[in-house]
Amino acid sequence: LTKDDLTDLSLLRLDLMAAITMTATGTPDRIHWAHILPGASETAPYRVMQPVLPFEPEVDCVGLIQAIEDELARKKEQAAHLPGSERALLVSVFTGPRKIAVDSIDELKELTRTANITVLDTILQQRKKPDPRFLMGSGKLEELSIIALQRGATLLVFDQELNPSQIRSIADHTEIKVIDRTQLILDIFAQRARSREGKLQVELAQLKYLLPRLVTKDTAMSRLTGGIGGRGPGETRLEINRRRARDRIRHLERAVATVQKNRSQQRRRRSKKGLPIISIIGYTNAGKSTLLNQLTQSRVLAEDKLFATLDPSSRRLRFPRDIEVIVTDTVGFIRDLPKELMAAFKATLEELENADLLLHVIDVSNPRHRAQIRSVETILAELDLHRIPVVRVLNKIDRIGRQQCLDLTQRLGGIAVSALDRSTLKPLTETMQATVEGFGRTETISE
Repeated sequence: LTKDDLTDLSLLRLDLMAAITMTATGTPDRIHWAHILPGASETAPYRVMQPVLPFEPEVDCVGLIQAIEDELARKKEQAAHLPGSERALLVSVFTGPRKIAVDSIDELKELTRTANITVLDTILQQRKKPDPRFLMGSGKLEELSIIALQRGATLLVFDQELNPSQIRSIADHTEIKVIDRTQLILDIFAQRARSREGKLQVELAQLKYLLPRLVTKDTAMSRLTGGIGGRGPGETRLEINRRRARDRIRHLERAVATVQKNRSQQRRRRSKKGLPIISIIGYTNAGKSTLLNQLTQSRVLAEDKLFATLDPSSRRLRFPRDIEVIVTDTVGFIRDLPKELMAAFKATLEELENADLLLHVIDVSNPRHRAQIRSVETILAELDLHRIPVVRVLNKIDRIGRQQCLDLTQRLGGIAVSALDRSTLKPLTETMQATVEGFGRTETISE
């Protein structure tokens, strides 16, 4: 075989592989062979067969390969017609401690559940440094391809952010749709956005993310990527797509700027009324909307999912001593919030700049609550909001023991509540009222 032949063979997904051992005199001894398994119920993605004699192997290789290919095609066809969501394999290629990677992939599972994606399996690989082309090793990628075929996966979701060339390389090699964590979050935001403002911001974030990832190869042009007459139309179409995307981005940026101006006017009107603003912040799914509902007797959507609500909600709250404030609920934060979302949701996050008090809601029942606290505080520092007073609200104490609750309250320095139980909110409302009274610009409501 030539070097080019070996390069071509390395790109094939082999159904069957064999090796011939030799005797001490140099004559063939046995053929050792194995083949992949089209089913997912086995403990390994392949089966090692008993060695056979080299001169009379009595193995129908062509028939066996055809049978494996037919079974894989049948399973792929069945998976394509299954009702419901996409079926995904979650992949993490990490260089740090395994525990951090496991915690991160657990969060990725929650994100996929929020996006209505069925998780078939998780694959983790630890490396000294990521592979620049495939992120993971080529051998692990081959294994991933086989598992995807066996399990009927329609999607690969990587926990790490992939650059455009990595997405193309992995997708071409596995022949399966590939997305990363950032794209998954953007898709969730697109599903959840309800207001015109939210939809504008999400579309802007998606376009900015996808623009560098526009490539020449698509369904219509897949057979015209080379040769005379093929390259030109593909490149022309690519340029048209990119120009349209840039035009749309400029249009959306102007629309978002208008929204930002309107929000600024609303904030000025609120400031003239002298009403203090209390903003509820926290990691996604910490219980912010549920707390807003309990404090203000509202009915803002609250679900046990990440990013259940995206659009900010504002409600008035009157304290027992006839002091009125505005309570706002903002979009949830998340670890490594995509920069595209940070930029697009600037108008929304600017609501926090005028807040007089921040309620940092923390899900203390989540084993990753310490890392979530750090993520929220990091984002607050990036937004230059650390100057605003913060009250930590230790939520979901109904899911932990009494002693653990006491220990966390002492360690984290917060107020323990259950947003589902209004009777636990009294210490929090008293702290909020005392803080507001110190602002010197409260509004007293006369009966």
